[in-house]
Amino acid sequence: MLVSLSVQNYALIKHLEIGFKPGFSIITGETGAGKSILVGALSLLLGQRADTSVLKNKNQKCIVEGVFDIKDLDLRSFYESLDIDYDNNTIVRREIIPGGKSRAFINDTPVNLNQLRDLGLKLVDIHSQHENLNLGNHLFQLMIIDTVAHNRNLFDQYKELYSNYLSKQDELADLTEKARQARADLDYYSFQHQQLEEAKLQQGELDEIESEANTLNHAEEIKFNLLKVADLISGDGTSVLGLMKDAIDALDKLSGFFPQSKELRDRIESVYIELKDISGEAEIQGEKVEIDPGRLQFIQERIDQLYNLMHKHDLQSVDELIKLKEELSQKISTITSYDDMIGKLTAQVEEQRQKLNDIASKLSDKRLEVIPELEGKVIDLLKQVGIPNARFSIVHKKLGNFTLQGKDHVEFLFSANKKADLQEISKVASGGELSRLMLSIKSLVSDSLDLPTIIFDEVDAGVSGEIAEKVGMIMKSMSAGLQVINITHLPQVTARGDYHYLVYKYDQDEATVTNIKLLNAEERVIELAKMLSGEEVTDAAISHAKQLLN
Repeated sequence: MLVSLSVQNYALIKHLEIGFKPGFSIITGETGAGKSILVGALSLLLGQRADTSVLKNKNQKCIVEGVFDIKDLDLRSFYESLDIDYDNNTIVRREIIPGGKSRAFINDTPVNLNQLRDLGLKLVDIHSQHENLNLGNHLFQLMIIDTVAHNRNLFDQYKELYSNYLSKQDELADLTEKARQARADLDYYSFQHQQLEEAKLQQGELDEIESEANTLNHAEEIKFNLLKVADLISGDGTSVLGLMKDAIDALDKLSGFFPQSKELRDRIESVYIELKDISGEAEIQGEKVEIDPGRLQFIQERIDQLYNLMHKHDLQSVDELIKLKEELSQKISTITSYDDMIGKLTAQVEEQRQKLNDIASKLSDKRLEVIPELEGKVIDLLKQVGIPNARFSIVHKKLGNFTLQGKDHVEFLFSANKKADLQEISKVASGGELSRLMLSIKSLVSDSLDLPTIIFDEVDAGVSGEIAEKVGMIMKSMSAGLQVINITHLPQVTARGDYHYLVYKYDQDEATVTNIKLLNAEERVIELAKMLSGEEVTDAAISHAKQLLN
């Protein structure tokens, strides 16, 4: 429940602090005194957006702080999920900075507006007159039924499954479209891959065959010169080896009397052996060289083929062509596997649809189960608040497709007069009837809500007299299970309150400011008398006020 509220620099409020109590509290005050300003300030704590227009003093920040007793609510896991310290008395603060920025805190931990709004939905329900129009909204109507049917957990399961189902459907649609586009490219990829496959590409091949082509182009010259080298070194005529043999023989003749000749001889012999080996190798290499125009033509055609493929695909090497072939192979494999992938995903979508349909059916059953009871209780309450001929019916239709709310469509039909046809609420209910109808529904829903506090902002407008007294009785009965705060102009409703708060405004330092106070028993009689007779309080009004309070 709301324990206290502190407001600084908001609209007409300079600074006020007020404590609230359990049960049924009434807030009254003259028109324009600032009753709804309090609701606006409290709305900031519940995540409503705001701007600097709310600042009374544009050079100072606005601070709204509320203390909530949450010991009877199961919110520890919520606080843990936000990494916020839990306390039975939770302090929620909102600050609006003159520059336009807004800050929010839960137990002094900074939070964003979505997190603040999530907590607010668990703490307070603020109901104003314009919300009566929601009664004509089919989604709001379905939400009322779900609340009475205690469908929260089931509905959360449905929403999660619905989200997964849509995600899988989108995934399947994307995959199907990719497969359609890919199949259009399959022939092109296959042709390119086949061409590269038939080319039998090998790493390093181009360098090898270019070297071989260069050799074949100069085969005659290579052969001639290699054999010439062999002949010059070791031929039958004058040759290098023959001359070196003569040199060795000449040094051998000096060995008996010139010892230094042995070193020279050994060195020449070493060179002789090396040159003999070179001559033999040159002759072998020369004999191996073949003059083969056919082989040269074949290699040149292969080189042209490889360069044409590189030019066609705008690549620089055979290795890149091999990589392209592998990529094309992967694309072809992916395209041909799309059917299997689509089949598996289609099965997953169908599985999700079955699960979703099961939950949707359970939702429908629970909704249908509570509709008769809800219709009967609303009619009973409407009769209590002065619509004796009221008829209220909920039309349920099963939808063929899934929606975010399930497979149900509901429509609230209403008639306030005998023999008048039931029609959609938005078409037939007057403002006063809407207020009473909404109050009746809120009264029923409050028994099913986990919310500790509900605030009515002049929702009893348009009623008076005995009906107003019955409206007050309904609100009073609601307060047995939760904290009810009602802003009203009706003395009959005011008298039903456990506590009476007065909002008033006064001039201070050439400015008008708003404040609020809790009235004592005597002040309450006087204020109620004013509501009955105006500013001039008569003895009759005081007597009437006491009668209402008693």
